[in-house]
Amino acid sequence: MSALSSLPQASSIAPQVDTLFWFMVALCVIVVVGVLIAMVSYSVKYRRGSPADRSGRQAQSLGVELTWTLIPLALFIGVFTWSLFVFAKMRSPPPDSQTVYVVAKQWMWKTQHPGGQREINALHVPLGQPIRLTMTSEDVIHSFYVPAFRVKQDVLPGRYTELWFTATKLGSFPLFCAEYCGLDHARMGGNVVVMAPADYARWLDGNAGPQSLAVRGAALFRAHGCSGCHGANASVHAPDLDGLYGRWVQLADGSTVIADDRYIRDSILLPKKHVVAGFAPLMPSFSGQLSEEDLVALIAYLKSTARAASDPPAIGAESTHEHD
Repeated sequence: MSALSSLPQASSIAPQVDTLFWFMVALCVIVVVGVLIAMVSYSVKYRRGSPADRSGRQAQSLGVELTWTLIPLALFIGVFTWSLFVFAKMRSPPPDSQTVYVVAKQWMWKTQHPGGQREINALHVPLGQPIRLTMTSEDVIHSFYVPAFRVKQDVLPGRYTELWFTATKLGSFPLFCAEYCGLDHARMGGNVVVMAPADYARWLDGNAGPQSLAVRGAALFRAHGCSGCHGANASVHAPDLDGLYGRWVQLADGSTVIADDRYIRDSILLPKKHVVAGFAPLMPSFSGQLSEEDLVALIAYLKSTARAASDPPAIGAESTHEHD
């Protein structure tokens, strides 16, 4: 507890997490003290040789029974509801969140910004800007943990997980892997560097890559022959992917799914798992041909062509993965 109290509250969610935590600690202390007082009192009163009445009289009180039943129940429901609201907020990034992609690997964190900036074991973010991390692993399960932000999320191979935060303090804050991931697990760390918006803009300009993620994704889209089937002038009967991201996709089984990062990734690697209505399952799998960073770039490219998510249901990809 002392370690937690010494950590800065460096994100917008941190004060709410701390308040809930300390309330639960205080509640546990009250219960423990109450039970301890009752134990000591009865131990003293009914010690050997005391004149206390031991006749075993039975007494019933409906009021007492209701009190010790309903008050703990109300406290339990209250804490559960409170924690549910905090959890829901932690899992609901604002619409204006800036997306950064994170790829975990034994034993490092690789982060990629939309402008093409890449970092290893570091993440630069602006103060006051909601940041949404889309994360995956190249090998085993890792866990992205920033204690000062009070955020932690497992990073899994074969799928995307998400985490978001808004930094509220300038400085450099330790980043850890909170899941044992192998020999050098203890060394898998880094720093999240929070900068003033103007300084962050200069950092982006000074660390810009040769091309943005979307531009690199467009090049991959052409190099791997995707444009031959999904391009505007393609002769193959395949879905048009232009503007797909964020739209609803009608599937052959009658269900619909939103075309997000997970959907696109699964459509590339597992194209026959679910088929889009009106199209035959002809697309080959690109599993083993594309790295996780390549997949991130392709998603960024398709995202750059997106129209409003409120458009009508789209016929726009070969398959989908239903959300867990």
